[in-house]
Amino acid sequence: MGTEPGLRESKKQETRQLISDCATKLFIEQGFERTTIAEIAAAARVAKKTVTNYFPRKEDLALDHHEAFTQGLALAVTDRRPDETPLAALSRARRTALLDHDPVIGFTGLTFARMVADSPTLTARLRELHDQREEALATALAIDTPATAPAGAIAPRAAAALIAGADRLLFRRIQELTLAGHTNDEITATLLPESDHTSALLTAALADH
Repeated sequence: MGTEPGLRESKKQETRQLISDCATKLFIEQGFERTTIAEIAAAARVAKKTVTNYFPRKEDLALDHHEAFTQGLALAVTDRRPDETPLAALSRARRTALLDHDPVIGFTGLTFARMVADSPTLTARLRELHDQREEALATALAIDTPATAPAGAIAPRAAAALIAGADRLLFRRIQELTLAGHTNDEITATLLPESDHTSALLTAALADH
């Protein structure tokens, strides 16, 4: 009896992944706008309502890492090492994501990147997710900012805007290089120095605050 909740959760995850995989295949073959929820449900052999229960928004079927994406910068701050500053933790997370070719920061492959770029709906949704990512980071920085912060210190929201702006640029660069036909290894080799330079600029601008 004690294993039943775990089995149910495992089954739910399998169903969710099946729906997501079927949706991605159809989106790439037909385009996001032309693919219907009914077609996705038929491909996954589930009810249409099952699809919408797992993915309330059609966009989330394509951008199914959205929760990890929106919380990524905030978690880098809140889960950092005891002796690490927020900026150092964010820089380390950025480098790790580049080296790991993490799809959350834009390593999605050519066909998927082209599908997103060709969809006005997904492009707009990405902008929303970037905004939510920045808001989550601002909240994390506000919690981390002592009440005795010196006068003139940059507010957490302003700091988050600068950091998230750099993050948006990194995401855009990965997508641009992917669409230009570069391999993941080539993209990482190109962007690691750019990322390190960006980190240095952010440190110079924010370290004293």
